Amino acid sequence: MDVEIIELGPDRLPEVIDLCRRALDLPEDAAEAPAIVATLADRAAADRPVLRLGAVRGGALVGVLVGSLSARDPRLGHVDLVAVAPEERRQGVGGSLLAEAEVRLAGLGAAELLLAGNPPHYAWPGIDVRYTPAVCAALRLGYRQDRTAWNMTADLTEGSAALRSTEASERRLAGRGVTVRRAEPADLPALAEFARATFGGAWDGELAGSVGRSDAGAHLAERDGEILGFAAYGSSRPSWFGPMGTAPAAEGSGIGGVLLRRCLRDQAAAGFEAAQIGWVGPVPFYSGAAGARIERVFFLYRKALNGQK
Repeated sequence: MDVEIIELGPDRLPEVIDLCRRALDLPEDAAEAPAIVATLADRAAADRPVLRLGAVRGGALVGVLVGSLSARDPRLGHVDLVAVAPEERRQGVGGSLLAEAEVRLAGLGAAELLLAGNPPHYAWPGIDVRYTPAVCAALRLGYRQDRTAWNMTADLTEGSAALRSTEASERRLAGRGVTVRRAEPADLPALAEFARATFGGAWDGELAGSVGRSDAGAHLAERDGEILGFAAYGSSRPSWFGPMGTAPAAEGSGIGGVLLRRCLRDQAAAGFEAAQIGWVGPVPFYSGAAGARIERVFFLYRKALNGQK
């Protein structure tokens, strides 16, 4: 196969965006190609090693792979994005990119490679099941499915449950001493500490990608200066909502639904007709609070490197 695998510098990211616009088959992904590439291939490099590989034939970019090491466990490598030009598929381009990524990420210390999102900078939890050729390629190349994840879609068109007013709920919360407001950059240290202490994981990093950024934002609830909950959107992709969390002591107070719908209203005001609630846990909550429905389903895969078990 006359394809050369090279490392791509930042100067070639516009080409990567153009390729992704053509190669991402789902319209909602192709439309956000600039944000996806910026998140995975650029912003992520601030807190973890990022690998940018290109497949080139005759000087033209025909495939791209973005991979990374987990910032929390450098023994885990991730493939964050694989895209192959439609006219170049079924010719081994994707397999060659994955094989090179396995070698390079193993050289950086990875013992396992995951075809799964690497928070806080990710564009999908895993492989959307509608990208069926990618699912087949993962199995053919020795990856095993170990988890399933799903997104929920919230309708943001006029009259939807997601956009119903929160005024009465906010007045009720105010009567209990709870203030709900938009988060500002000065709130970020306290929000990040609350997220780390209460939930762990990478939500502090996702909050850093939401508060104070264009096409993104967050809202919080507090009482006497103590944070009780937050909701954010736009950290990884403009149309995606999350993360959100409420302090255990405040669960059942209605704070979560208010914060959720405040964020969804922001996204509707930005022109989105639907929001993706990413990597969902509490399905009944989002269904009840915003009329959201399960829509995107993802398979997550992993593979030991260097013969490790």
